Amino acid sequence: MVVLDVSVVNVALPSIGSALGFAPTELPWVVNAYGLAFAGLLLLGGRLADVLGHRRAFLLGLALFSAASLAGGLAGAPGALIAARAVQGAGAALLAPATLTVLTGTFPEGPARTRALAVWTAVGVAGGAAGNLIGGALTEYLSWRWILLVNVPIGVGGVLLGTRLLPAGRGEARKPRLDIPGAVLATAGIAVLTYGLAQAESRGWGDAVTVGAAVAGLLLLMGFVGVEARVARAPLVPLGLLRARSVGVGNLILLLTGACLIPMWYFLSLYMQQVLHYSPLRTAVGFLPHTLVTMAVGARLAPQLMRYAGPRTLIVTSAVVSAAGFWWQSRITPDSAYVDGILGPAIVISVGSGLLLTPVTTAVTSGVDPAHAGAASGLMNTTKQVGGALGLAALSTVAASHAPGIQALTAAYARAFQTIAVVLAAVAVVALALPRRGDATS
Repeated sequence: MVVLDVSVVNVALPSIGSALGFAPTELPWVVNAYGLAFAGLLLLGGRLADVLGHRRAFLLGLALFSAASLAGGLAGAPGALIAARAVQGAGAALLAPATLTVLTGTFPEGPARTRALAVWTAVGVAGGAAGNLIGGALTEYLSWRWILLVNVPIGVGGVLLGTRLLPAGRGEARKPRLDIPGAVLATAGIAVLTYGLAQAESRGWGDAVTVGAAVAGLLLLMGFVGVEARVARAPLVPLGLLRARSVGVGNLILLLTGACLIPMWYFLSLYMQQVLHYSPLRTAVGFLPHTLVTMAVGARLAPQLMRYAGPRTLIVTSAVVSAAGFWWQSRITPDSAYVDGILGPAIVISVGSGLLLTPVTTAVTSGVDPAHAGAASGLMNTTKQVGGALGLAALSTVAASHAPGIQALTAAYARAFQTIAVVLAAVAVVALALPRRGDATS
């Protein structure tokens, strides 16, 4: 539910805009309101998972997410839908780290945890991959409102099952301390920096608004680091976490990976609809190979390979495979057939991405003090989502095309895929800085 709602609205955006009277400049905020609230509040959500206990945080986040989904599905105006999406993002920010904390708190380090993390990763990846598929089917056969309303019965069922099946756990015994200034600075910094990058597409990199927003966002994030290091009594991110090489380098890899894999769905969806003229449902079905291959590889193959190769080896290999897939994807033309233009690259990309995320997740959660498990989970999810938001803004600028015609549009999307391939090749190089197998897993 959490990851799916990042992408589920992509195919439905034209229907949403028409039904509620969105202006063209307002429509992207149906996506951004969720993504920015999710990314900006994940650190606070991770801290709350430590303070409240994982079961309580899980149930609270799921209830908030489901209630906001109901409000969004019933929204009658643009402002109401955008507000509901932001609250959804806040619920997701509490829910996502709580789910990971449940696993790391239940399974000790070793093969059992690796299998659990592989399933967790595969389900998350499948949610992102299936978002366009589910969104297209619901929009075409029911209504765009059902892309949100479908969360309500699932959420209710999750609350009931979680109450019965999850161990109670314990929050911190002492009086809870929450780093509200840090949460405000992190959320504002991410949002303002993303806004600045998004403005570069229409205003240019030298425009005062673009430069001012980017600088302001960086200053806010620097202020966040200062608060965490010197002011906060209970920091959202204990900076000592980043001293562990696997955590620091692993989160940098997640940042770069998120900047590549999350925007992929956006550009590929536009290519299929605007260039190949697929319907929403046909576009949704076109994403099916991404979903099936990623799930199979992530849940089955990745844990088996990790018995023989450490996280570093697997990350380097999978990043190179993913880069090759995106380079193939960049060879698209207006006349590409589905097999060579979508299916072939999809298989290579999905094999690479399916093998990538499980070892990265293992690396950034290994050796973390149980007292900081929620913070580590929140940081991990934050870096990935922030990477996605920043990557989409930056790649939209790379792919900007003011020339008319299908050829220019295709070339623009090809540039985005080429850039993703280059960044993933850089991920393979960065991964060489991870500890070797014995250090990463002991």
